[in-house]
Amino acid sequence: MVKVQKGDVIRLNYTGKVKETGEIFDTTFEEVAKDAGIYREDGVYGPVPIAVGAGHVLKGLDEQLEGLEVGKKYEIIVPPEKGFGKRDPKLIKTFTLGQFRRQGIYPFPGMPVEIETDSGRKLKGRVMTVSGGRVRVDFNHPYAGKHLVYEVEIVEKIEDPIEKVKALIELRMPKIDSEKVVIEVGEKDVTVDFSGLMEEADKNTIVLGEILLESDLKFISYEEVNFKPSVEEILKPPEEETEGEEAGEEAPTKAGEETKIEEVESTEEVAESEAEESGEKPEETPEVNEEKGKEPSTEEPSNEGETVKGSDE
Repeated sequence: MVKVQKGDVIRLNYTGKVKETGEIFDTTFEEVAKDAGIYREDGVYGPVPIAVGAGHVLKGLDEQLEGLEVGKKYEIIVPPEKGFGKRDPKLIKTFTLGQFRRQGIYPFPGMPVEIETDSGRKLKGRVMTVSGGRVRVDFNHPYAGKHLVYEVEIVEKIEDPIEKVKALIELRMPKIDSEKVVIEVGEKDVTVDFSGLMEEADKNTIVLGEILLESDLKFISYEEVNFKPSVEEILKPPEEETEGEEAGEEAPTKAGEETKIEEVESTEEVAESEAEESGEKPEETPEVNEEKGKEPSTEEPSNEGETVKGSDE
């Protein structure tokens, strides 16, 4: 009887469902993904390697993996606060219909949209209602407030130190051939050499992978982590580049690029905006009052300089 503990590197199969509806939203099984209509051509299927407790899966699932036996199947219930969060009424925003139409967008309930804040952060949401010149958009995660059910099986607990490192490389860089990576492990130190992949792998993939792997490897108790080549070496510009190329030039504006718009914070502002466009005064609409009384999240979309655009999701 082999049980897993925090810090163990394992391979995990799972299928995640919404308890309230039975909808499958994530799985490691290719056929299940196809049957559920969530299959992705670029997806990687099969048992996923993770370090238990490192946050590689949802918190509510990660916490309940500790103490489970290898080879057994379990059903794990994850409450909203440890899944995709509780629904936050502050993340329901109101825009004018004109703000969409001026960008050639004709919103309808259920339509996915996106806003871009001044900081460049993109927030995805869905149109809830279109009425009286107002468009209400919900930026909560689609599964916020839902209980999740995970059917899980721990397929393997990896014991060999080098295989643990390879498994974490597979997690962070699933498209590269980990067999071409040279790994040296000591008692408290590890060196990962990607030199043999630099001609065939995307440099940005290696850079991001090294950044994430350093945290993962320290989590499983390596105090010193070294990469060859290092992030600094990969990003160092060639000496023959011109000064202008090193600094980079501002990209030209693309045709059809979205213009910045501001969110409307009150129904009075919405009414005035639409009245100016149509010559009519829109009907008053009551304020959003969903899940009243719940403590709102401290994080919300910025109210300034937001870009609204349609999404092809």
